[in-house]
Amino acid sequence: MEMTEKSLCELRASLEGVMSPKRYRHTVEVENMVARLAELYAPEKKQMLRAAALLHDITKEYSTDQHRKVCADHGITVDALMESAPKTFHAVTAAALIPTLYPDFADDEIIECVRWHTTARADITVPEALVYLADYIDMSRTFEDCVALRHYFWDAEPEKMSAQERTEHLRKTLILSLDMTIGALIEDGMTVSPDTFEARNSLIVKGL
Repeated sequence: MEMTEKSLCELRASLEGVMSPKRYRHTVEVENMVARLAELYAPEKKQMLRAAALLHDITKEYSTDQHRKVCADHGITVDALMESAPKTFHAVTAAALIPTLYPDFADDEIIECVRWHTTARADITVPEALVYLADYIDMSRTFEDCVALRHYFWDAEPEKMSAQERTEHLRKTLILSLDMTIGALIEDGMTVSPDTFEARNSLIVKGL
């Protein structure tokens, strides 16, 4: 499906009726942020990225039981590590439900961007990285780390950088975000997804 402005507006309008006002505002702000990031890194994928941003939290407000049911219905194994990190459930279940709930947007790239927007992963693609970062630094975020990362990224004026410098800036920003996430989880005595560790190691060893 070609993602037009009309189809994105219709998708956005449909989400307003099923999300809490706070979740909807965050979703729209992530769409706005990913659009800005796309202009710098993937202008040809801007509409696709906006759709992924709109869909990234469609199951965020599900109960744990609802998440478990979606996983069971789609043959997704829920292990002890996943159970210990319930905040990561929604990325898995949202990606699983897109083909059913939003078949017009069941594009493989959209689904992968949604799937990895919370933990990231090894060999993360640029589109996946942009949705991940947009979710971290959108303008609705007021957490100290989110605000700090937003300033770190934009205060460097990436729009004035060469393409190579801009890619390196994105890589460093992603590593810093993963460091912040890992540090916060450790401080809270929580488990850390292996995907997050692998994402960090991959960015350091292989780059972006």
